[in-house]
Amino acid sequence: MWRRSATMLRCHHSQCIAFGRLHTLRLPQQLFSSGVSQRSRSVQPDQRSGRLFTPFAAVHAAEASPATASQQAGSNGAATKQEVRVRFAPSPTGNLHIGGARTALFNWLIAKKYGGKMILRVEDTDQSRSTIESEQALRRDLEWLGITCDEEPGPDKDSPDKGDNGPYRQSQRLHIYDKYVDLLEQQDKVYKDFCTDEELEQMREEAKANHSAPIYTGKWAKASKDEVQEMLDKGAPFCYRARVPLDKEIVIDDLVRGPITFKCDTLGDFVVKRSNGMPVYNFAVAVDDHLMKITHVLRAEEHLPNTQRQVIIHDYLFKADEPRAAFGHVSLILGPNQKKLSKRDGATSVGEFKELGYLPEALIDYLSQLGWNDGTEQEFHSVEELKEQFSIERMIKSPAVFDLNKLNNTNSHYLRQMPREQLHKLFGEQWVKSGLLNKADSPFVHSAVDLLHTSVGVLGECNQRLKDCLDYPLEETLKSEDGQIFMHVEVAREILEAAESGKLHDVLQNGHDTYAAWVKEEDGDVKDKGSFVTLDERLERLRTQLKEREG
Repeated sequence: MWRRSATMLRCHHSQCIAFGRLHTLRLPQQLFSSGVSQRSRSVQPDQRSGRLFTPFAAVHAAEASPATASQQAGSNGAATKQEVRVRFAPSPTGNLHIGGARTALFNWLIAKKYGGKMILRVEDTDQSRSTIESEQALRRDLEWLGITCDEEPGPDKDSPDKGDNGPYRQSQRLHIYDKYVDLLEQQDKVYKDFCTDEELEQMREEAKANHSAPIYTGKWAKASKDEVQEMLDKGAPFCYRARVPLDKEIVIDDLVRGPITFKCDTLGDFVVKRSNGMPVYNFAVAVDDHLMKITHVLRAEEHLPNTQRQVIIHDYLFKADEPRAAFGHVSLILGPNQKKLSKRDGATSVGEFKELGYLPEALIDYLSQLGWNDGTEQEFHSVEELKEQFSIERMIKSPAVFDLNKLNNTNSHYLRQMPREQLHKLFGEQWVKSGLLNKADSPFVHSAVDLLHTSVGVLGECNQRLKDCLDYPLEETLKSEDGQIFMHVEVAREILEAAESGKLHDVLQNGHDTYAAWVKEEDGDVKDKGSFVTLDERLERLRTQLKEREG
């Protein structure tokens, strides 16, 4: 009975606060519980198997030169003592997906830890889908997350770039790609291909019927100069294909996955420049990474098949002693169904999470755990801690599962750590935006935030929490059978004494667990007329007396 009565009291207090009275009383978490439990992260074992990755292990040891990476020449062709330069290279064809945000974050953390540079390169060669609006949205999302770039394009195509290795939009680098295609053609590393779409489709069908790899078998790889000139005189459209050495094996020492071997006999000659004059992705990337002096390419696992083509292009164009970037392919992000994260799993873009009321520091912390851990039991990591602790050596190659509950718990943690003044501002702005209030800063806002903030896991939830508080049926509750108990002088006296002494304030402020312990204590400690009587028993007596009087 006491428990039911105390619950009624909490509801009464919430209504009083909603109307600007009894500001000092707070509501325990039970009434507006968000259902968020303490986050539990399982620390996964280090899957690096003790391998030493010299590009970053050496940097960590070389404290006198934190901005350089000592790299051993090997399958990756890396030179010694280079400034660490990483890049995030999105295509501006939509919103910044959570996977792209993680890629940007990992690269940014590497740059920050080793005193290197983060480059933003916009890969907008798909002119039918790329828009400046999408690019600007991507950049706003990065800015909201706090991910900054040392070199990047200007705000629009008419603005100057930031950095000395631009242009940083691929659509503005077409003259550079043309130059390198011409160079490769002079070296007979690429050739003009005049095959029609119908001929290419026939090759694919024949390969399928023969259960073989769909590699290019057209005649233009061995065509004579006269045959080529004849097609040029006719004005026939053509693309450029790179010659692939079928007997070659390409080996890279992947920073996350270890040694990987690619065989070229199933690759076939691949297109580097389309008939419309636009470069193909793998060709442009290989050229750009070299000219922009990228030392480490850290990207999603789905890009692993692209590495083979990019290595071939790099090795065709640049000398053996010129550094080739070290590659690292991070794990996929899966949804709860163990399939690749998609819109069917809910919000998947940074902009969506921002609109829902997630904090950037919470999203940063959670994303850092998808494919990496620090090897300790530490549950939360601030941005500054991540800059210090993050390393490729602790990255995990097994897929990461996106768990919305864990993200919610992370966000709840950062809300609780936030200074009260900042909470007042965030909640007030949210309530004004939703139309619940007219002012974002007032004594009422401060009281409401103090009352509700511990029950809010995501900022967007504060609207419903306030509505629940304001809509509480106080009059109907007081008229109910349970509500009548509060009108009795003995019960009211017990409650008021606890409120006046500050005990009730402390109990309610500290949440449901403290409140439950207090109720248990009161059940055992209250005495009536010198004999041991619980509050439940007393309230039952009062209920009986009320019924007798009414009868």
